[in-house]
Amino acid sequence: MPKIYTKTGDKGETSLLGGKRVRKCCLEMEAIGEVDELNSLLGMLVEEIIEDFLREAKRLLDIQRQLFVVGAHLAGAQMSKSSRPLTNLPTYKLTHLKKWIDAMEKDLPRLKNFIIPGGCEEAALCFYIRAVCRRAERRVVGLSEKYAVDPIIKQYLNRLSDLLFVLGRWINKKMGKKNPSPCRRGGGIFYITLLSPETCILTPRDK
Repeated sequence: MPKIYTKTGDKGETSLLGGKRVRKCCLEMEAIGEVDELNSLLGMLVEEIIEDFLREAKRLLDIQRQLFVVGAHLAGAQMSKSSRPLTNLPTYKLTHLKKWIDAMEKDLPRLKNFIIPGGCEEAALCFYIRAVCRRAERRVVGLSEKYAVDPIIKQYLNRLSDLLFVLGRWINKKMGKKNPSPCRRGGGIFYITLLSPETCILTPRDK
């Protein structure tokens, strides 16, 4: 096995799939780096939940494998489709995320308010990783304005962030923790009520 250090990146450049040399701060590397961070944090989550939630840990491990496919596609985004020696992200993997979300939501009360990220340590980690996933998605969307990125990759990251949010709520329920929703403003308490994904209202409540 070759040494981990090559010194070829010491001046702030690296190689993409196909050999193209780019700056490490370019759009491609920003997107790849965000997905790499997302994958690393998922590894932490797997280790946190594996004793209490083995089935969910195994599912997250499969998601980690799919993120390697995503990273490879981002590394080859600058290449033509015909010259990319890559395996596509299967559409059924997206379906798996949807089904997992639906199964967990059946076990949860209907969400009527925004919630404060937190609860037990495992759930708090889910909420944190969700924010990182959203950031990775934004970087990929930005990259897609420069190169053709497979739409399923954007869909997969979007759905994964949804899953991590629901997983956080689900774990809190299983661990007997509540997801607090009120916001205190000027000495009073307000509930943020969702009308739609883009619209909410503040409703005052008695202390």
